[in-house]
Amino acid sequence: MAKPSVTSTYHSSGALSLDELVDSLVVGHRSSHDAPSNSGPSTCLASTRLLIDDEMGALEALMQGEEDLVQLDCLREWLDQELVRLQSCFAERGEPRPSWASGHPRMALCDNQRLVMINALDLDPDDALTSRSLDSGFDVAALLVGLAIRGETRLANRALDRYLLLSGDYGLTRILSVLQVVRALSGARRALQRRAGMTPGEPLARIADAVAMSRRYLALAEKISVFRFPPLIIGAGVSGSGKSRFTANMVESLGAVRLCSDVERRRLFGIHPQASGAEPPVDIFTGNATTRTYQRLAELAGTLLDAGFITCVDATCLARDQRELLCHQAEARGLPVLIVSFEADDETLKARIVRRAQRQGVLPRVSLEVLRRQQSLFEPFDAEERQHLVHLDTTAADATKTLASLIQQRIFAA
Repeated sequence: MAKPSVTSTYHSSGALSLDELVDSLVVGHRSSHDAPSNSGPSTCLASTRLLIDDEMGALEALMQGEEDLVQLDCLREWLDQELVRLQSCFAERGEPRPSWASGHPRMALCDNQRLVMINALDLDPDDALTSRSLDSGFDVAALLVGLAIRGETRLANRALDRYLLLSGDYGLTRILSVLQVVRALSGARRALQRRAGMTPGEPLARIADAVAMSRRYLALAEKISVFRFPPLIIGAGVSGSGKSRFTANMVESLGAVRLCSDVERRRLFGIHPQASGAEPPVDIFTGNATTRTYQRLAELAGTLLDAGFITCVDATCLARDQRELLCHQAEARGLPVLIVSFEADDETLKARIVRRAQRQGVLPRVSLEVLRRQQSLFEPFDAEERQHLVHLDTTAADATKTLASLIQQRIFAA
């Protein structure tokens, strides 16, 4: 069966890039929380439970294979258990809202002019599912499932990372697997409905394709429901060491969620996560601000690890107590931890910082002074930390492959 993706070049004003779509989701979800809720279930838990019942009922009526029904029963049992376990998480989500897709015209999703999905969230604006009031995270789940079923794993990883970075809605990760499984069930139901709507004269291949697609969605739902034991990867290093570039690679290759200290520091003071260049209205680099930032990073790391996500922290981590605070989040949960020391020679560090300052329109002198201060404050790794430590020379030509190999050896090969 052909994979449901399109690789032709696509040119249209009715198309969005992945970043544009995610940015629009963040803005739309923020606005929807300020608007009155539509009539319907009053809680996200109730709306999710109702959708599960509807999808399960429709699938049971459409399915003909005994194995498919057994698989569906297992997924129902898993969902029932998760809804009980995650009651408090759903209770924190506020009121359910209609999908982003219901308020926007049909737009395609493209990646470098390559058509990925005809409908940006793999949800047709006319689909009844878009008008249901659900947790806003269901839009994210729809996007991730739509990309995953097409084999676009790296795009899915990048989409989730960007959404969380811009929205700060890390609590979504606690219920995201439930929402993704439900969205996969709706994909399976949609495939079987296409089969049911075919005329008796339809080619057998088309009927078989519909059944196969339904089973692919069920297999994806089953994969999402598997419990995971994620590692915590702490990226440490001074400005210009390459942390941000390499941790961004980890996001796409490992499916990690990244926590950036500069983003969370700004967020603590109500500054936009992507703000750069302009002088902050308050001093966000006091000792107290730094302490609060690392406490926030540790809290979020715990949330992500509980949700089963590989978690990557992008921070200077100059002090041992900062690194210890982060490591504790994994160790307290019995999860592996890896500290990656990102390193480069002084000349390279200075050259990178000057180029970055010029791009951001700030004085290189100020940024270089920050580098000197960071180098003076860095506390060497102690014996306990060295048990979890790997060094990465980010000036090496094969640094990306080296990092992937180190992670594989130290974490996933264990």
